[in-house]
Amino acid sequence: MKKVLFITYYWPPSGKASLHWPLKIMKHLPKYGWQPSVITVKEDTFSQQDETLSEDISPELKVIRTKSYEPFNIYKKFIGKKEDHQLVASQTISKSNRSLSHRISIWLRMNLFIPDARVGWYFPAVTSAIKLMKEEKIDAIVSIGPPHTTHLIGKKISKKSNIPHVPVFIDPWVNIIYYKEFKRSKATLAIDNYLEKAVLKNAKQVVFVTETMKNDYVKKYNFIKQKSSVLYWGYDEEDFKKVVIEKKQQEYKTLVHSGNIFSYQNPNHFWKQIKKENEKGNKIRIKFIGTVDPEIKKSITEEGLNEITEYCGFLPYYEMLKNISEADFLLVCASEPRHVPGKLFEYLRTGNPIIAFGNNNEEVKRILKNSNAGIIFNYDESGEEFFTNYINLKPEPSYVVRFDRERITAEMAKILSHSSL
Repeated sequence: MKKVLFITYYWPPSGKASLHWPLKIMKHLPKYGWQPSVITVKEDTFSQQDETLSEDISPELKVIRTKSYEPFNIYKKFIGKKEDHQLVASQTISKSNRSLSHRISIWLRMNLFIPDARVGWYFPAVTSAIKLMKEEKIDAIVSIGPPHTTHLIGKKISKKSNIPHVPVFIDPWVNIIYYKEFKRSKATLAIDNYLEKAVLKNAKQVVFVTETMKNDYVKKYNFIKQKSSVLYWGYDEEDFKKVVIEKKQQEYKTLVHSGNIFSYQNPNHFWKQIKKENEKGNKIRIKFIGTVDPEIKKSITEEGLNEITEYCGFLPYYEMLKNISEADFLLVCASEPRHVPGKLFEYLRTGNPIIAFGNNNEEVKRILKNSNAGIIFNYDESGEEFFTNYINLKPEPSYVVRFDRERITAEMAKILSHSSL
């Protein structure tokens, strides 16, 4: 059996959503002739924890945990938070916070931490990886970004050991949506672009989780055209089999949004439509799972929807699956045309009607249309059409099953085999 080393910052007990793809891919890879091992951090001090995810880690999987020098610990002190205080993702880059300390911390994050705030993990991870290479034969290296520091680690050990590197882009690098409306200096951008290009030049194969992101990168770096693939985020069928669904007859319907939601994902007109639906007697309650930007909470308050809105915060993974499976409607908000939210695929698997928002997002539109699972609107639209048509939305199982992560893993195994020839 061939061996592949995964470099991923997020790993159980972290509850970060972006760890699900590598975690599930590694679970299925041995079936296709690849034995994975992992280099990750000793402690992720930023994410909420979810111990249930550890159930998917095979006893045969070697997990190497290394130190990481965390700037977020400094950030907490800088803004007056206690050391044991949990940072909230949507708040660390929120534009509604106008305090001087917050604005300075944003500038430092955008301009001094290149490629990202996890760069303090680079040297400990490289050192541990090189030590592993001396102990056993590794046939391929896979890095999962963001944080894109992982790709720099993958490139370094790839060049040092002459082992093929396959970076996986869950989000773009230099112009990731989180940087929208924040100023980055010309020097910072020049260095970041240089690092991104160097990683892609060295890569044997490159994996993107959306077609639109792949096309965007090929347009920027034509030399990756013949070595780029798309493997969607997907869902894990085995996870859904563990969930006990109890749909109860209620006098109202529940709309659920799962995942972090930021100010640039605020469907203002949709909240107004929710208010109208309730006034017409179509009782709808809103439930958020994950962090919610203060600006979105403000919009909901302004529409007088507080009494019908529930903020659950972070929930363990299987509780989240139970909630979206029992929902009547599911809300997903794409941040940009290159963004296909990972939750979309778990939403598809539930079979519940999906309302999506995303300006000019043809990829999400195509997936919803081909699956007959939902309708997407631009952010300046209200979504009224959804409430008159949702009864006709029922996902086509033969289409949805293509996003099962076991099938996606089979494709990943082919990419690894091709890269190690």
